[in-house]
Formats: sequence, C-alpha cells, structure tokens
Amino acid sequence: MTSFMDIALDEARGAAQRGEVPVGCVLVRGDEVIARAGNRTLADQDPAAHAEMIAIRDAAHRLGCERLDDCDLYVTLEPCAMCAAALSFARIRRLYYGASDPKGGAVENGVKFFASASCHHRPEIYGGFAEAAAGDLLRKFFKSRR
Repeated sequence: MTSFMDIALDEARGAAQRGEVPVGCVLVRGDEVIARAGNRTLADQDPAAHAEMIAIRDAAHRLGCERLDDCDLYVTLEPCAMCAAALSFARIRRLYYGASDPKGGAVENGVKFFASASCHHRPEIYGGFAEAAAGDLLRKFFKSRR
C-alpha cells in the first residue's frame, strides 16, 4: 500500500526530472487525495510555485473553499516561510514533512513561523516522515548541479 508520503516523494522525483528542486506534496482529506504537486518555479516562471502552494490552490479550487481545516498536507521538505503562511491561512489541520531544512525552513528552523504570536493558525506538526529518502533525493539533485 502506498503511503501519502510515498506520493509526495513521487511528485518530488517528477520535479527533479523536470530540473526543479525536488520537493513534492500531497494534500488529503481523510483517505482521499485532493491535490498533489511538485515544485514548478522554473516551468511556471513563478517564484511562488512551490509544491505546497500549488497543492493548496488546487485543493481550495476543487473543494470550493479557501479553508482546508479538515485536510492534511504531506511534503518532502520542511516548508519555507511563504508556504508555512499559506498553510496557516488555509487552516491546514496537520502538516507532515520529510527532511528538515536548516537553511530555508520556517517550521522547526529559521523564523519558526507557527511559534510567532502573529500566526493565525498552527497545524499539528509531524516532522521526519521518510526523512532519509527525502534528504537523499535533495542531496543527489544538488550534487548533480555542482
């Protein structure tokens, strides 16, 4: 049986094949996949086309509501500040992420967005899901770029 993080990893692999930073995401409600995406910043020429942003937009459109309070998001890399803010505004119920991002992450690293007094909503947060696989994918991608 495929886990939701396996689906996110598949999306990350697809992003890598397109030359994008290999980050993948899946947004679910219960056992149903509502949206899935890999990074598309290069393809869309859009600095905001992170996997999380794309999945949140798609899910909100599909469900006809900007509040996704009964949805969970699985992503292969700790979200950045932009994506953490989008998770908060969308009222995502739970965040599951793979690899930590000491440089650009904003959940357990960096600005720790959800710990901020100005944060409107804090999802339940679970890190380290498929951390080795997600980290390996990122390391291989950046090593091939050097």
